[in-house]
Amino acid sequence: MSGYHNLLERQVRAEASRNRMIFYTIIVLSFIYLSISLIFGDMGLVKYLEMNRTRKSLEKQITEVHQQNEQLRRQLKALKNDQFYREKLAREEYGLSKPYEYIFQYDR
Repeated sequence: MSGYHNLLERQVRAEASRNRMIFYTIIVLSFIYLSISLIFGDMGLVKYLEMNRTRKSLEKQITEVHQQNEQLRRQLKALKNDQFYREKLAREEYGLSKPYEYIFQYDR
């Protein structure tokens, strides 16, 4: 009976060890899967970093557009209110002159 009892005890231990190994394997594989999902998934770390870079780029573009808009507003205000600025712009940008003036152009 002792031999049968030892054999039964070894079988129970082997099965318990196998069950523990399966349990730990499932835990480790689940951890690996979750880690990969958190890093590379649709809402993972890589996607977050990419979206953060895109957000910063867009914020920079927005700031530049606001600065351009402000510059255009100042230019428009100057065109409406400043005779000297209108005359300067007409001369420099469009090559216009008064009727009694001559324009000389030089190659630089």
